[in-house]
Amino acid sequence: MTIKKFQGKTEAEATALAKEEFGTGTVIMNVKEIKPKGLLRSFKTSMYEVTAAIEESEPPQSLKQAAPVSMPTVGNINVAADEPISIPRAEEMKEVFATVESTWTNSMPQEKKEEKGTPAESVNTSAASNSSNNNLEEKLENLQSLLEKKLSQPPEEQKEEEFLKETPMDENLKFVKMIYSILLENEVNEKYCNQIMDEVEKVMKKGASLDYILSSIYQKMILKFGQPQPIKLSEHKLKVVFFIGPTGVGKTTTIAKIASRFKVEKGKKVALFTADTYRIAAAEQLRTYANILDTPLNIVYSSKELNEELQKAQDEEYDLVLVDTAGFSHKNEEQRGETKELIDQVPEEFDKEVYLVLSATTKYRDLLEIADIYKANFDFKMIFTKLDETSCYGNILNMKLYTGADLSYTTYGQNVPEDIEIFNTQNIVKLLLGGK
Repeated sequence: MTIKKFQGKTEAEATALAKEEFGTGTVIMNVKEIKPKGLLRSFKTSMYEVTAAIEESEPPQSLKQAAPVSMPTVGNINVAADEPISIPRAEEMKEVFATVESTWTNSMPQEKKEEKGTPAESVNTSAASNSSNNNLEEKLENLQSLLEKKLSQPPEEQKEEEFLKETPMDENLKFVKMIYSILLENEVNEKYCNQIMDEVEKVMKKGASLDYILSSIYQKMILKFGQPQPIKLSEHKLKVVFFIGPTGVGKTTTIAKIASRFKVEKGKKVALFTADTYRIAAAEQLRTYANILDTPLNIVYSSKELNEELQKAQDEEYDLVLVDTAGFSHKNEEQRGETKELIDQVPEEFDKEVYLVLSATTKYRDLLEIADIYKANFDFKMIFTKLDETSCYGNILNMKLYTGADLSYTTYGQNVPEDIEIFNTQNIVKLLLGGK
């Protein structure tokens, strides 16, 4: 007999996971509710653990063939160990947050009276008032400026004790609840919200002030996003960059923007290739951009043709080749296989990279499906498009933590080449925390 435990937000969800892996012969042996622990347990939801079994004669029928994506381990908050991100010194922080406690208290006077002597309530997304968000936004603006200033200076030893002072625990809890609510409103997955809150809880146990809690959240989120990785040319090899992704995410326009940056702004020799022979007028759209940029466009139908054209580009001393691939449903195995062959057959003499282009407006569940399919076939970095068409940016953090892939560019409009930039980590974090 094979015995395994499954967890879900509800008993039904955990049971469904068990039956999905073990099949119809699943035997449910035990159901247990796992209640959250710690200071922030009042606004964390319970989980359910189901112990299931199946006879060995009936092998498991897993419907999930792709290997699970390993998540980075959440560590303790350690300012000195988290370089290159550097928290400003205590004197500078006091200037920024001189009125933090008074403004926080004044922003929620009625709640303070109602909450006095009562347990902390569960998270409510409407609990954060407009004045609270405005105060938070102002703090984030000031904090970002200080962090940018400190990042340009050599790291200095910092004493954590300088940031710590006595602050009433109920005030800290209200503040953290507001941050938690804002993250959820920005569609950050609850699992990742809880990871961030677990780290904050370690700081709160030390009696940290509100300003230190906010700076810790800000710092940790920046570290979770990591350093952006844009396209970097090779000194001795032709750089070949493939753009993959589902239909309608803006791959072709993104390619035109990047080509313009390298050719016009950096003066590099850039060639455009397209393997998108399925979509009507796809080549013509890219040809229009190629004519404007005065750069060649080649249409390739096979990996053999691609490699021949790449060799010509290298002989002519081109610096960069951008390859547009067919935008297809992630469920289309035939077209996915063709794209995989096209990329895998590129000789090692070329410096090859793959960028998965995703829309910030795509639903989280669909993004997970897309990521699972492409992760099983390609080693990629990520570009997010259409940031101008959404006000929620949580999926960017969700996909970064789910895939572990580096972020590179974001686009926010149709203008070529203006509406593109290297992923701005601090700006996205500020938006996720309620700033503008």
